[in-house]
Amino acid sequence: MRPADIEALVVPGRPALRGDLLLTAVKHPDLESNAIHSALRRVGLGGGDTAWTQGPHDAAPAISPDGRWVAFLRAGDGEGADGSAQVHVMPADGGEAKRLTSLHLGADAPVWAPDSQRLAFTARVPEAGRYGTEDTDGEKPEPPAEAPRRITRFDYRIDDVGFLRDRMKRLFVLDAVAALDAAELPELEPISPVTYDVDDPAWTPDGERVVVAAPQDWDRVETDYRDLVAFPAGGGEPELLVACHGYAEQPVFGPDGTLFFYGSSYEDGHREACNTGLYAATIGTGGPVKARRLTDLETVDVESGSGPAIPVNGEVLVAVRNRGAVELRAVPASAEAAVLADLRVLHDGHVVVRGFAADGDTIVAVVATPETSGDVVVLDAGGPRVLTDYSKPLRDKGLRPVEELTTTSPDGYPVHGWLVVPEGEGPHPVLRVVHGGPFAQQDWAVFDEAQVYAAAGYAVVLGNPRGSAGYGQSHGRAITFGFGTVDVDDVLALLDKALERPDLDSSRVGIMGGSYGGFMTSWVASHYPERFKAAWSERAVNAWDSMVGSSDIGYFFVDSYIGTDPEVLRDRSPLTYAADISIPFAVVHSEQDWRCPLEQAQRMFVALRRAGADAEFLLFPGEGHELSRAGRPRHRVQRFDAVLEWWSRHLG
Repeated sequence: MRPADIEALVVPGRPALRGDLLLTAVKHPDLESNAIHSALRRVGLGGGDTAWTQGPHDAAPAISPDGRWVAFLRAGDGEGADGSAQVHVMPADGGEAKRLTSLHLGADAPVWAPDSQRLAFTARVPEAGRYGTEDTDGEKPEPPAEAPRRITRFDYRIDDVGFLRDRMKRLFVLDAVAALDAAELPELEPISPVTYDVDDPAWTPDGERVVVAAPQDWDRVETDYRDLVAFPAGGGEPELLVACHGYAEQPVFGPDGTLFFYGSSYEDGHREACNTGLYAATIGTGGPVKARRLTDLETVDVESGSGPAIPVNGEVLVAVRNRGAVELRAVPASAEAAVLADLRVLHDGHVVVRGFAADGDTIVAVVATPETSGDVVVLDAGGPRVLTDYSKPLRDKGLRPVEELTTTSPDGYPVHGWLVVPEGEGPHPVLRVVHGGPFAQQDWAVFDEAQVYAAAGYAVVLGNPRGSAGYGQSHGRAITFGFGTVDVDDVLALLDKALERPDLDSSRVGIMGGSYGGFMTSWVASHYPERFKAAWSERAVNAWDSMVGSSDIGYFFVDSYIGTDPEVLRDRSPLTYAADISIPFAVVHSEQDWRCPLEQAQRMFVALRRAGADAEFLLFPGEGHELSRAGRPRHRVQRFDAVLEWWSRHLG
């Protein structure tokens, strides 16, 4: 795989299924337009697919319960509302789509009511005079000319979105079927207040209310706690349904009216490395209720990014992270703290379930593997049956096999990872690539970075050291107040295991990573410089003291993982040891990164240069923290070109 081959990274989104109508939004980077192209495809339950829409920016299909309509999001190429994702609806048997909204900042994914008439969705609504809207004088000021923001809270911005409290996310209900017959777009008014964000709308079974996740205590002060509240669909005061001891998201109702949702518990005093669980609540009329956790706190970690749970025949389908896999499992609806081993398996192995859907007895999923970036699979009684082959162009360009690695750290702790080896006999130079997070996992899906580096002649070592997700909550919390300790042991132990192979060159080894992986790169380069020829540290945390106040999440993340003692903050900061870095060192960052802000890179680069290090600074304009995964396609290719040029210089 070469850098420009990212165009062949075709990824289907969470599927929508009703009867024999199966839809998914298929996206891929497009270098010509320098954007992500996305269009809806209809997948046959017997195999194959056809175009449902042409795109270029269509997403989030939702089929009405009666099967008559398909709602989805479509964005144009204009400014304001014309360039933002808007709700569209089209007949399920084909025909033209009609746009039903004109919201300046666009809409989020629509959700059908049980009556197949109405849609609920959330959307950010800007203050007058911001983001290209008219101010009170009827003028549209450019961003630099907008009025100053008065900030009184910590949670005023977030990476990849921007400022928050001047464009709150609000709930809308739209009579879609009536709007289809109207000559003009409907005038929409939000039914949630402007004082707090709401997320993840779900209709009650009677269609009278919409349940959303909302900040605890109605967002009166900063909080990362989320409760579930219900708004009358026609407008009115919300009701607190479920008071949560942590974070709640993605509610959904079962056939008997039970409310299921995902949540993380903070009851033990920790807000870091919390396994996501499946919860259930019986909604009554006596005020808010406490939910019960159906899955075990330690062993079950639900992958909420794969979409909401699906209640089916007395069970609830969820995707679960497990040792680099994301498996589809079934939780008994009556379970109490069910452990992972007791959850019925629907699809497991070397797979990453990115989304799933069910209708009756038919269950489908979008699944990635070491050979695919995602395909649609139907889960028949005889086993999974793959319906699409979106990654054939990628495989035709060449993918290297992924080999599993296991070893132990010096303290005897098991370490798990992977190795991707280039073609040829070697000995090959080696890259130790460390993932971000830290509470995330390197997984079994095609990883474009490993494939690009292997195609260029480098063996790539990947893994999930302590601090990662998918190996139990205690594994994730092993580095709380201990960054740069046992996680380093695990990173190096896996590298040493790979270097036992005669076709890898232990004299030509580099280390690289982004975010937490950037921290690890900076830390290891200063503490173990003899192990590596050079380092590539990207979007890294280098100084915890300034991270507290400059990062969008720094005010709670640093306290949770590092602590508050100034001496400890200094001791755990790679910046403190910049003068000990004696190998060539690349500092790589994005200008608009608010997760690990630009000053983290600037301070490190200056410290390195002042210490006489061979350091370079590569800065990407207009990008945020997610550049390598979701940045502009041309920047992603330029980044790959820079990475390969760097390692060619320093590893050969």
